[in-house]
Amino acid sequence: MTLQYSAKNLPKQIFINNEYVDSKSPKKLTLHNPKNGELLADDVPLAGEQDVDAAVDAADKAFPAWKKMSANQRRGIMNKFADLIEQNAEGIAQLSRISLGAPAAFGAFEIGLCAEVFRYNAGFIDKFGGESWPQEDGFLKIVRNEPLGVTAGIVPWNGPIGTIGLKAAPALATGNCFILKPSEKTPFSSLALGTLVKEAGFPPGVFQILSGDGSTGALIASHMRIRKVSFTGSIATGKKIQEMAAKSNLKRVTLELGGKSPAVVFDDCNLDNAVTWTANAITANTGQVCFAASRVYVQEGIYEAFIEKYKQAMKDKTKEIGDPDETSTNIGPLVDEAQFKRVQGFIERGQQGQGTLAVGGKRIGTSGYYLEPTVFTDVDPTSEIHCEEIFGPVSVVKSFKTEEEIMQLANNTNFGLMAGVFTQDINKALRVASDFDSGMVGVNCVSLMFTMTPFGGSKESGLGRECGVYALRAFTEPKTIMINMNY
Repeated sequence: MTLQYSAKNLPKQIFINNEYVDSKSPKKLTLHNPKNGELLADDVPLAGEQDVDAAVDAADKAFPAWKKMSANQRRGIMNKFADLIEQNAEGIAQLSRISLGAPAAFGAFEIGLCAEVFRYNAGFIDKFGGESWPQEDGFLKIVRNEPLGVTAGIVPWNGPIGTIGLKAAPALATGNCFILKPSEKTPFSSLALGTLVKEAGFPPGVFQILSGDGSTGALIASHMRIRKVSFTGSIATGKKIQEMAAKSNLKRVTLELGGKSPAVVFDDCNLDNAVTWTANAITANTGQVCFAASRVYVQEGIYEAFIEKYKQAMKDKTKEIGDPDETSTNIGPLVDEAQFKRVQGFIERGQQGQGTLAVGGKRIGTSGYYLEPTVFTDVDPTSEIHCEEIFGPVSVVKSFKTEEEIMQLANNTNFGLMAGVFTQDINKALRVASDFDSGMVGVNCVSLMFTMTPFGGSKESGLGRECGVYALRAFTEPKTIMINMNY
């Protein structure tokens, strides 16, 4: 099976009950190409209430049989889907690239992640066992991990394919039916997957795709028959989803939200390693990454040496910016005009007393949404560029004296997603890693994830975890069965 879509033939139907259908809602989405601002389409379906209800109806009907399907059958379907994702990698990547602007290398990473997560979770189908306790007290106790039923995932525009795997794979592996809602900024690659869903052998209603905007997400979050929603996006939207989930049927939620991740660089670090990781972390996907190392704190003994190397690294990154359709490009444009203007606004205001512009800050070219990687130094720790998530290739660098001082500053935020510590003293590294108030910590690395370990944050960076066995638990309900042995 080869996907027949292209930039000139975009998928423009929603996928319900294993069929592509027109949306019942008359509203449409309009999308532009971020590399040049040209119109891509103004007739992409925006799923409304009737569409969401139809998907839920189909999922409800499909759930009993999917839940009871043998592990071998379900695993085979999920592994075949992973194979099809890889076989159609080029076409899927192109459909993401035209509206996201991420270069080919990022597309390859995303598609590989999606396929691998499907295989990883498929392997868990007959290994995610329950628990039991002996009957010395007269009762045999058994705990089963039960699927929830109809579940949904609302995925972000900055990782439109990779995050599908993180949400859909554990949901489907544990016997749930799943409704995917892609971002209104990057719907095409998701909509194209319906063809592969059917080819892989998923029964009708098990895996469905509804394009739409925040109004569609609100319908999902407040739907009385959807039992779980997993959302990746902004804190503000995440709070609304949690509120709607609570006010409707108290559905389960997983929220993977924003970050303002600190990287703490000590005097005794490997300097070149620290520079490489922190520069890559703020420019990957044009800085549009929730766990990007956007706050860099450097101990005063190596501050001057670090800042010179870091500034040069960021200047060198500018040479990697270009047309995302060219294989030599590593960094593309920002996703759209709204995001471009948002990041520009932070940079402009940052130069008005918040800090010193050390590198970058300018638009590249006159067409498309390209920005130079940007560094601010001497930053006011109460300023917005230091405290707020910018979601672009913009970092702040600040010096510090003591470990106690910097840990207080690093943790003085409502975010708690990722953190990094750079030192060759393992005792210090483990002490600092323990002291960080964040869901993930890198030692001599930062801003990365693994499929088998929990991904997520503390405080306002989120609720729950994705990846590994933690994702399986998030899509199941433990059921306790008590057997009286003395009757």
